[in-house]
Amino acid sequence: MALRPLPGAFALFGRERDGSRRHPGGDQTRGILILCSAIFLFTLMDATAKYLGQYYSAPQVVWARFMGNLAVVLLVYRARFFPLLRARRPMFQFWRAMTQLASVSLFFTSLQYIGIAEATAIMDLNPVLITLGGALFLGERIGWRRIAGIVAAMIGALIIIRPGLGVFHPAALLPLIGAFTFAAGALLTRMVRHDALGTSLIWSVVVGAIASSAAVPFFWDAIQTEHLWAYGLIGLFGAASQALLIRAFSLAEAGAIAPFGYTGVIWAGVWGWLFWGVLPDLWTIFGAVLIVGAGIYIWSREKKLAEHG
Repeated sequence: MALRPLPGAFALFGRERDGSRRHPGGDQTRGILILCSAIFLFTLMDATAKYLGQYYSAPQVVWARFMGNLAVVLLVYRARFFPLLRARRPMFQFWRAMTQLASVSLFFTSLQYIGIAEATAIMDLNPVLITLGGALFLGERIGWRRIAGIVAAMIGALIIIRPGLGVFHPAALLPLIGAFTFAAGALLTRMVRHDALGTSLIWSVVVGAIASSAAVPFFWDAIQTEHLWAYGLIGLFGAASQALLIRAFSLAEAGAIAPFGYTGVIWAGVWGWLFWGVLPDLWTIFGAVLIVGAGIYIWSREKKLAEHG
């Protein structure tokens, strides 16, 4: 789930300054199709992480993910890689990267205990948490409509987790915490918005790769031959999805493609059914609908305010 392209993050990346990230004449349809392909591969990466989590520790799976991400970033940026490491506020970039590493680690750990559809739906709280955090910590305006959306999304998360009812695994709290750490990283992204998109992306990947490489020896299990294909796939899916994500941003307006990030909830449900024979129950589906609906509503409100502001 590294650098997961959720709608709340799309708006943030759209504000980055890398030349001009806004392309009024861009090919929106191609951008949407490429983004949907990236989401498809991201969820396959998550499914692979869940599979590996049955045999290896979460830190080892996180390490494999970041190393694959590092490979694609090196390939995409090549000669610009080291120049883009220069950040105006490096400490903010560092802590932003650490919050994203925490989100990935929490999400991958949760997959060892709960379904991929449930974990994905809970993580999709992040756009509404970004809106709430912007109001609390950055002094951004927030009206009653967006407050209603935030409340609806939180109710959706509680429906999925069902605390205290003995229905769900306590590990469902991990993606909830991960959604908060992701939102914290997104708010830090706003504070480093004068850096290029490539700078923020490279810092996330490099810090994640270094930190996971430092931690993995303490959790390392010898990789079995029969699992090599999965280690290769998690890196391949992560690399390909990241490359497609970068390409989608180069073609289309961030605001135009934002809602399509929620297609990941659907794919997560499909993989849970196909690979593990697990279908989300009706309460989980209802909670996911509340979260996705609230996220799209808040996105549409922010888009309208941006157009008139």
